[in-house]
Amino acid sequence: MIDNNKVVLVTGGSKGIGRAMVDRFVEAGYNVAFFCNDAESCASTLSDHGNRENVLGITLDVSKAEEVKVGVDKVAHAFGRLDVVINSAGIQRYGDVVETSVELWNEVLSVNLNGVFHTCKYAIPEIRKQGKGAIINIASVQSYASQTGVAAYAASKGAILQLTRSMALDCAADQITVNALCPASVNTPMLHWAADLWKGEQSKEQVLESWGKAHPLGRVAEPRELAELALFIAQGKCSFMTGADIRVDGGIMSQVPIVLPE
Repeated sequence: MIDNNKVVLVTGGSKGIGRAMVDRFVEAGYNVAFFCNDAESCASTLSDHGNRENVLGITLDVSKAEEVKVGVDKVAHAFGRLDVVINSAGIQRYGDVVETSVELWNEVLSVNLNGVFHTCKYAIPEIRKQGKGAIINIASVQSYASQTGVAAYAASKGAILQLTRSMALDCAADQITVNALCPASVNTPMLHWAADLWKGEQSKEQVLESWGKAHPLGRVAEPRELAELALFIAQGKCSFMTGADIRVDGGIMSQVPIVLPE
């Protein structure tokens, strides 16, 4: 365990990738605050960590700027500082641009993209007080390439990459690095929800297995694998890296989708 008083804030911290971030940074000795939109899962996460003083859960909606501002203020008041932000809150919805309602489009962009903007807008002034820090945004391989029927999600994740680059330049003078992790399929509740949605005559397990085999490594990622990388970045072990997008994709973006005959 690393003994320090550094503070990390994780959005979407009660489930999936965000929950893995919370767990790993607590193990590493950080003071950890997390945002989530569900009071029950917030309480469950806190309980799993023994309701200890160095873990703070705040229930709010990252799509609402005023709630995020209050949340960041609570983190700064509770711990006296903020060093690292991990933007992990996100939702997935399906549909092409014709099928996608204006309401659904706005919902996805409000959470996935505006949530990053809101959190960074209010967190960066707190990080600046420390003289250095790190922001890690969870994007996606769909920041680079898309599938059919994911117009809103792919647009939101692509925008996160450009926002990451912009913030990296704007924050460089403050020694705050800003980078993005771009995973492919990850073993999260969102992936299981999607498998249930699209399974048809198959079982959910069969769908998940087929999605795993689509990656050259033959499986989906575990959330912990992204958390380990985020911790490495947060600890400043690659502090010259900023504005980067790091693919954590099992090789899926390296392959041409044409299989040669055996």
